[in-house]
Amino acid sequence: MVPFAGYEMPIQYAGEHGGIVAEHNWTRTHAGLFDVSHMGQLYVSGEGAEAALEAVLPIDLSTMTVGQVRYSLLLDENGGVLDDLMVTRWGTGFYLVVNGATKWDDIATLREHLPDEVSLNHLEDSALLALQGPEAATALARVTEGDFSALTFMRGGEFAIDGVPAWISRSGYTGEDGFEISVPAAEVARVASLLLDQPEVQPIGLGARDSLRLEAGLPLYGHDLSPETSPIEAGLVFGINKRRRADTGGGFPGCERIRREIAEGTGRKLVGLALEGRLPAREGADVYSGDIKVGTVTSGGFSPTLGYPIAMAYVDAASAAQGSDLTCEVRGKHLPARVVPLPFVPHNYHRKGA
Repeated sequence: MVPFAGYEMPIQYAGEHGGIVAEHNWTRTHAGLFDVSHMGQLYVSGEGAEAALEAVLPIDLSTMTVGQVRYSLLLDENGGVLDDLMVTRWGTGFYLVVNGATKWDDIATLREHLPDEVSLNHLEDSALLALQGPEAATALARVTEGDFSALTFMRGGEFAIDGVPAWISRSGYTGEDGFEISVPAAEVARVASLLLDQPEVQPIGLGARDSLRLEAGLPLYGHDLSPETSPIEAGLVFGINKRRRADTGGGFPGCERIRREIAEGTGRKLVGLALEGRLPAREGADVYSGDIKVGTVTSGGFSPTLGYPIAMAYVDAASAAQGSDLTCEVRGKHLPARVVPLPFVPHNYHRKGA
């Protein structure tokens, strides 16, 4: 257990299937249960909520249907990333899930920008579980009241688990099919125990959560994203909806820089690196092209699925082409690394028609 975002969080669990690598592999082949109740769950509603949120987030809310989930970004006036988040249309309002380490700053930023007639409720009485892996749907169907088979990736709906009301979305942070489940905090231990009683499900800690999201090429705020990075540098142009990229789409914080970078490109880019050998390059490792430093690793580790070290790094645009041969400085040695496509491990999301 370690302190994280004001909570005590598990790095890994003990037992037959415990340990980071074992938990990682279990999630890739079966179903892993993550307690992510440290995340911030918010509800924005009231007259003008849609327009007010669009003034803060670079998202097109007008095209979202009830239950639809979209990835978005909270940006500062310079286009730097304050947080990345999920937005869902809930009836007459919007449900936001923000990162645990930034939720209080996010709440303060949103309250500063939202008009008085728009309410922002922090759903402190709600807990959040993530059930991830190829057998997640099988396990969840066994205990859920209501048919969620029509839910595809980035869609959500209202259900019940053993009589407990649950908002379930088909989303997650591992690259696998899976679900995020919001339930009353008073009932979450019962719901978690019920899910863990299913033979497909084991508890998974922060260690495997990080290695899974790294293999999936998913950025982590505070590491791959920060106020010093723009979403275009990070390859997150999809988080800025098409209408909002156009001059006619209205403004949002940092829009001038974002539109300029979309049109002209950026001086650096976030890339995937595959390293030779067994020694991983960790966050902060310098990246070189020959004798010239061209970037810095922001996330790195050994990939249990691939069997070799991988990393994400910001490198100069001239060195970012796929197949470029670079090196990472680790313990005074320059380890050979090659720029490879992201994600490292293909996503297995349950998309429409799949």
